[in-house]
Amino acid sequence: MKVAAIQMVSGISLDANLSEALRLLRQAAQAGAELAVLPEYFCFMGHKDEDKLLLAEQPGLGTVQDFLSDAARDLKMWVVGGTLPMAVPDPTHAANASLAYNPKGQCVTRYDKIHLFRYDNGREAYDESVVLQAGEKTEAFEMHDRSGQGWRVGMSVCYDLRFAELYKALAAQILLVPAAFTYTTGQAHWEVLLRARAIENQAFVIASAQGGTHENGRRTWGHSMVIDPWGEVLAMHAMGPGVALAEIDMARLDSVRQQLPSLQHRRL
Repeated sequence: MKVAAIQMVSGISLDANLSEALRLLRQAAQAGAELAVLPEYFCFMGHKDEDKLLLAEQPGLGTVQDFLSDAARDLKMWVVGGTLPMAVPDPTHAANASLAYNPKGQCVTRYDKIHLFRYDNGREAYDESVVLQAGEKTEAFEMHDRSGQGWRVGMSVCYDLRFAELYKALAAQILLVPAAFTYTTGQAHWEVLLRARAIENQAFVIASAQGGTHENGRRTWGHSMVIDPWGEVLAMHAMGPGVALAEIDMARLDSVRQQLPSLQHRRL
């Protein structure tokens, strides 16, 4: 199955972001991708954190959800919408939600980011908990590729990457990591953490990132990639908008798990 990690440099215009996302999704579909993953905040990166609250959508109702559904159906592929703000009872907060759509345009799974990023090195500071409400449970979905092969796909978002226990709980064959890693933390830790999650879970990893300098002045690391269960980087797109496309194979996953059955050797 061909898969695509889509990289963007999202700005403050919802319409412009959705137009760019569609262009990249079409590029992935034309290359034969059956599963495409958009980055975190693909639809919007505002001037300040509170701006995302203005776009928070109700489940099943909203411009971004309609876009994802239409794109999946029209392009006849699985589409995971990195993240978008979803309304919660507290109007001062929103959920940072990742939604998965099947080729019929149906939303099959919603995952709300569990771990909220906080960082302060004296020069740049972030605290997602100011406007985001943390999710409370892990999510995975089952899909079949065009050959009929079934896959269990585990969902995560960005800062979740630092919490290995989340991925063990998912027990998936494909792990998704839509992200907007800062340039500073991404340069230091992005690839090594992604490869570690692939190796220790003996799973494919699809990591779709924001990558560049945004209208709001934020700089993200990019380097979207697809990684195999042995930790090998199969495809990577370094900076700017683009698509990292790779072919994944269940036989490769089975071979790794049979040769080194570490998942069977766990002692809790």
